[in-house]
Amino acid sequence: MRIHLIKERTVFEYIEQNPEAKSGLLNWLRILEASRWNMPSDILKSFNTADTLSNGTKRVVFNIGGNKFRCICTYSFGSTYVHLFVNWIGTHSEYDKLCDKKLQYTISKY
Repeated sequence: MRIHLIKERTVFEYIEQNPEAKSGLLNWLRILEASRWNMPSDILKSFNTADTLSNGTKRVVFNIGGNKFRCICTYSFGSTYVHLFVNWIGTHSEYDKLCDKKLQYTISKY
C-alpha cells in the first residue's frame, strides 16, 4: 500500500529551520513516495536503519541524514493506505535525551 504522510508540512518547516537536515529529509521523502508497505516489517525493508518501538506504540524511528537526525512517526495500516504521522523530528542527541526520559513512546510535538 502507498504511504500517506500526515504532517508533511512539518517536515518542510523543520527543513526551513534546520537547513543541514534538508538533503536527508528530502531523501527520506523520496523513499516514502516510492515505497509500498503491507505490514510493519516492510517499513524496515524500505529503511533498514529504522527501529520500531515496542510497547504496542506502532511507532517507528527513522535515522535521517546518516544518523544525524531522527524522525519518530506513528503508523496505521488502513484498507488502501498506510497512514504515517510525524510525531517528532530532531537531532540524534535530542533523540537520546527523549530516550533517557522514555518520551519516544509518547511524544507528539506536531
